[in-house]
Amino acid sequence: MSQPLAERLRPRTLDDYIGQQHLVGEGAVLRRMIDAGRISSFILWGPPGVGKTTLAQIIANRLETPFYTLSAVTSGVKDVRDVIEKAQKTRFFNEASPILFIDEIHRFSKSQQDSLLGAVERGIVTLIGATTENPSFEVIRPLLSRCQLYVLKSLEKDDLLLLLKRAIETDVILKTRHIELRETSALLRYSGGDARKLLNILELVVEAESGDVVITDELVVSRLQQNPLAYDKDGEMHYDIISAFIKSIRGSDPDAALYWMARMIEGGEDPQFIARRLVISAAEDIGLANPNALLLANAAFDTVMKIGWPEGRIALAEAAVYLATSPKSNSAYLGIDAALATVRETGNLPVPLHLRNAPTSLMKDLGYSDGYKYPHDYPGHFTSQQYLPDELQSARFWKGQHSPAEEKLYERMVNYWGERFK
Repeated sequence: MSQPLAERLRPRTLDDYIGQQHLVGEGAVLRRMIDAGRISSFILWGPPGVGKTTLAQIIANRLETPFYTLSAVTSGVKDVRDVIEKAQKTRFFNEASPILFIDEIHRFSKSQQDSLLGAVERGIVTLIGATTENPSFEVIRPLLSRCQLYVLKSLEKDDLLLLLKRAIETDVILKTRHIELRETSALLRYSGGDARKLLNILELVVEAESGDVVITDELVVSRLQQNPLAYDKDGEMHYDIISAFIKSIRGSDPDAALYWMARMIEGGEDPQFIARRLVISAAEDIGLANPNALLLANAAFDTVMKIGWPEGRIALAEAAVYLATSPKSNSAYLGIDAALATVRETGNLPVPLHLRNAPTSLMKDLGYSDGYKYPHDYPGHFTSQQYLPDELQSARFWKGQHSPAEEKLYERMVNYWGERFK
């Protein structure tokens, strides 16, 4: 039985690697490290099918260093310790550390990650982790702090077209089939920027035809409809459905939110993944229009962690319906982004002296805390004074939106600050 097309076309060198030029292009950070022959531990974060595993293998081949692979799905703490022991025995003085590649590192438990920490700290292994999930949620802080984080992007249209051309012209099997790419829109749309999915779809379509193959959008759609399981739930479906789920909540449609949640549940989605998205939605889309939404989303997350599956689906459904039917506001989301943009533009502006603590006599002599007004000493627990840096005294970041709860907050600010908030 021949290898799948995606495996046959897996690049072996950086020159054959498609995409991620911000990391491996001429002069890019990873390219420089690889060319120098020394790399530090890092984690590759990106959607499926963008070349995380391939990049790790290319690096190991280029550096000619021992390369160990573990899957977080099938490996335990003992497997981690066994690999670390082998790495210690095979490493010679002044040689580069063996590379330990961990696929789906976000699925490693805390104890598994703890067992890695010492080896990474002492340089026994150079860790390369791959994850489709935000590492800040899933990777323990001590380990994350010892690794660089590199974000991989979905492949662009030109990358995917180049991959199609390479497959048709160079693959030992496809180049004998006389394939014409008359239309590519459906291929690109269904691939969703996932190289592996693109090649899987191409292979599926070609294998279903006899003789010469003329690929059209109609042919691709037809073949995929006949093979609904032709692409895995961890790829395009994963990202499309969670997008539909979040947008249904944002759009205040509880029925659609429940439907897309059901699709995720039936597809075997990780309940924690759904719960995290609910927490994000509560903060980003409901926000101050109904602050209880964030509390309920967090409670649903805790419930899923405590009682597991399948009962956890009820708590998630309750949270999804509550969020979808809640009033919406993204004022906090817009506010922090506006503040971050100002910080990046203006840099580290000094804290006004009256806002600084003065725990020593020297600080008091320098005027630290001098003139600060303690709000609780004033009627209504408020008195007007400057809290922003001098250069930003009149800056506004948070702007109240039109929902009953948030309008009360806005009215209070107008009463306190007057013209500044009008």
